[in-house]
Amino acid sequence: MKKSNWRWTKYVVALVIPLLTIMGFIIGRWALYLPLAIAFVLIPLLELLLPSDSSNLDDIQLELEGKNSNYDRLLYLMVPLQYITLYLFLMKIGEPNHSGLEKITMISVMGLNCGIIGINMAHELGHRSKKFEIVLAKLLLLSSLYMHFYIEHNRGHHKRVGTHDDPASARYDESLYAFLVRSIVHSYFSAWQLEANRLKKQNQNPFSMNNQMIQFGIIQFLFLFAIYYFFGWMVFGSFIIASILGISLLESVNYIEHYGIGRRQKEDGTFEKVMHCHSWNSNHVLGRLALFELSRHSDHHYKASKKYQLLNHHDESPQMPTGYPGMIMLALVPPLWFKVMHPLLEKEMKRMPSMVKAE
Repeated sequence: MKKSNWRWTKYVVALVIPLLTIMGFIIGRWALYLPLAIAFVLIPLLELLLPSDSSNLDDIQLELEGKNSNYDRLLYLMVPLQYITLYLFLMKIGEPNHSGLEKITMISVMGLNCGIIGINMAHELGHRSKKFEIVLAKLLLLSSLYMHFYIEHNRGHHKRVGTHDDPASARYDESLYAFLVRSIVHSYFSAWQLEANRLKKQNQNPFSMNNQMIQFGIIQFLFLFAIYYFFGWMVFGSFIIASILGISLLESVNYIEHYGIGRRQKEDGTFEKVMHCHSWNSNHVLGRLALFELSRHSDHHYKASKKYQLLNHHDESPQMPTGYPGMIMLALVPPLWFKVMHPLLEKEMKRMPSMVKAE
């Protein structure tokens, strides 16, 4: 029982990036670079050297951890941390004493937080059933200007993952850059279509205020207007760039999670059930802790309602050669990405015949 009570504390690792960002915005200079150095240098290097961990909780542990509210409290804490970070960014980025390099770094660090905290943590909360948690998810998505993600991800991506209809499932031989354009644009229009279809089924006007896309659009417009009104054009533009970086980071994660695999087959006119072989998985520990187990993505797609601390490793899941930060950096160089991933994809398909290449 004692061990169960303290197992949650390992996820305190997820606080490192936002806390270092807050410290960097307050102190400035060298401290500004720490979050980027940890996310894209230290963690990738350590994950290349450290072994991955494919162990799972047993049934008794799963029951205990599922009831431990400390996991939820840690997740909730990310909301005020994100808004403290955003407030400091808006206050500091407009100061005239920062060099051009420092301002670029501040925008990049805010973008990092928009992706990791603003969207990824919202992703976990957005799968919950409590209204309070859904409100928190939308607040986080607002901080990254990506509120339609709540609609498209839950009702679109999870239903269509591993099919040609899913914007967030990367195709074989598709570069990260081509994917980013396709996924970001198509996901937005997909969210509009999903909302219109929902309202039509309820005999409601798709162009009414019942449409969440209209609600989200108004909320985000007012949010941006407030930033412009209180901080001016330069800060406004800097936040827009930071949010674009955060969105691109999230979509880069989508790219590595589903690249080239899992074209689900149709059975009686409907797609087969999402299985563990339809997503890439990573058991590299640091990335798992920093992202609240997002990298155990196969089990998440198999049962989306499962809380992050309960996600399992499954042998039939294709495994990434390293953790998420390292995989994203690899994806930035498409020829190198293809050279590493295509042989691995072929190997996984031989190991798991149920996998299908996503042409």
